[in-house]
Amino acid sequence: MKTATQNAAVAFDDIGMTFPDGTEALRNVTLSISKGEFVTIVGPSGCGKSTLLRIASGLLEPTAGTVEVDRQRLGYVFQDATLLPWRTVRQNIELLAELHGIDAAERHSLSEAAIELVGLVGFENHYPKSLSGGMKMRTSLARTLTLKPPLFLFDEPFGAVDEITREHLNDETQLLFKSEGFAGLFITHSISEAVFMSTSVLVMSSRPGRLVERFEVPFSYPRNPDIRFEPDFALLSGEISKALRGSHS
Repeated sequence: MKTATQNAAVAFDDIGMTFPDGTEALRNVTLSISKGEFVTIVGPSGCGKSTLLRIASGLLEPTAGTVEVDRQRLGYVFQDATLLPWRTVRQNIELLAELHGIDAAERHSLSEAAIELVGLVGFENHYPKSLSGGMKMRTSLARTLTLKPPLFLFDEPFGAVDEITREHLNDETQLLFKSEGFAGLFITHSISEAVFMSTSVLVMSSRPGRLVERFEVPFSYPRNPDIRFEPDFALLSGEISKALRGSHS
């Protein structure tokens, strides 16, 4: 596995996590991600993938090892869009910038740019209850984009939408990664999603989670949606699937 570096957007060094009930979630996790890298972790349910993101964000403190990350400008996209129902799309998108003390004029400018990036033009004044699942996730992405974070953490953000919507969101997110140049750490159970989105895919073992294999993804950005049907894509997905099955042992 790649070792931690001082220039990384996030660097985990020999991370371990044991919860108060004695459950050991993570063991000896060392990983660094720099700008221009989009790293996806796949692994069995309960192996500690989301725990690693919570440690990066500061929601959890590891019981062993250290993490280096700038949490002042950290993007975190959750499994749920976590929108405030009483705020419009624009007001939700401006929320983080508002909490960071950015003035109204700049918030408006930032939200305009983010709304255009995620394809929500025309829906600025809609409330969350009138949005589809995919549009809610686009709003969540746009809200984080207003801070222009150097690092995005994605915790299975598209797991709750249908397959077609998920593929569209994958397409849009990899285009955002290409245009914005952030570092990305993405968690998913979908191998196809992992390969399509990433510069590299890491396989995590069953609990306690350890990083056991790394696969570099050779496809250039932006990625055509049809690449999912190419033989090289299928071959790499199969190799990751084989490694994932081995990670359960």
